[in-house]
Amino acid sequence: MSDSGDSDITWIFYKDRPEWSDVTPVPENDGSKPVVVIAHSEKFEDVYDYFRAILQTNEKSERALHLTKDAVELNPANYTVWQYRRDLLQALGTDLRSELDYVEAVIKQSPKNYQVWHHRRVLVEWLQDSNLELELTHDALLQDPKNYHAWQHRQWAIKTFGLFEKEMEFVDNLITDDVRNNSAWNQRYFVMNNHLGWSDMNVQKEICYTLEKLKFVKNNESAWNYLRGVLLHDSKGLSGNTEVTSFCEELYSNKCRSPYLMAFLIDICDEAIKKGEINSSYNAEKALDLCHALATKYDKIRCKYWNFIAEKFQKYQSNQD
Repeated sequence: MSDSGDSDITWIFYKDRPEWSDVTPVPENDGSKPVVVIAHSEKFEDVYDYFRAILQTNEKSERALHLTKDAVELNPANYTVWQYRRDLLQALGTDLRSELDYVEAVIKQSPKNYQVWHHRRVLVEWLQDSNLELELTHDALLQDPKNYHAWQHRQWAIKTFGLFEKEMEFVDNLITDDVRNNSAWNQRYFVMNNHLGWSDMNVQKEICYTLEKLKFVKNNESAWNYLRGVLLHDSKGLSGNTEVTSFCEELYSNKCRSPYLMAFLIDICDEAIKKGEINSSYNAEKALDLCHALATKYDKIRCKYWNFIAEKFQKYQSNQD
């Protein structure tokens, strides 16, 4: 949205509208010595001068509601405009269903605007009706699967109104389309954490699911992070789950040198050491070798980090000696 376009051809300034002749516009006050003066268009200044005027008088009218629409068109991120519009909707008893349609259109124009999504949430809360929210967020995520605001709104609607039934199927389709979609993996964890739960059976199912995805794309940070998250709910931990450790060792023995695999193996070593598993093959020496390989060859961009991690294992090794 902007302050120019085809609609400007028929635009009538508020200062030239007879129905607004009783209102004295209030210009923006930047002080006597403004640091930066923003060059607004004449249309923008006209709309916001009149908006400030009705804000000062706290006018609650249909014309004020229409004015907020013009103000949103020019700046959909303006919190004050949206808040005043909500005040007007309540004061005037406006049909909130039509407001849902309106804000949906604004969302399509500004899908990454927090204020628009917040306005939508308030309307749904007032109506106590979430029937349209999954479809709305689905459409937004088709345009951008990583739209944070759409995901946030979807999670809120699902958790508030208990809309979990088909969410895992939705997430699985997204991961199938793009196995590296970190937002989809995050949503999978959200569903598990807030709905399906972490029973032993569910933990093993999620481990199997993740390992299958890693077989096809081994250098997938999202899946490796999800696997870590799942294993937090496994009583055996990272180092005690033989299915996971066998999988990792097989990848490594087959010359896979994904930094995410190697980092996972380092975490297994760290856990085994903390558990006091003295005879484990996951020890300080193995971790140091992995850190050195990452720092010098496979993840050189983070060499300082891996050298820092190596210092911890050197201390472990010194304590054992």
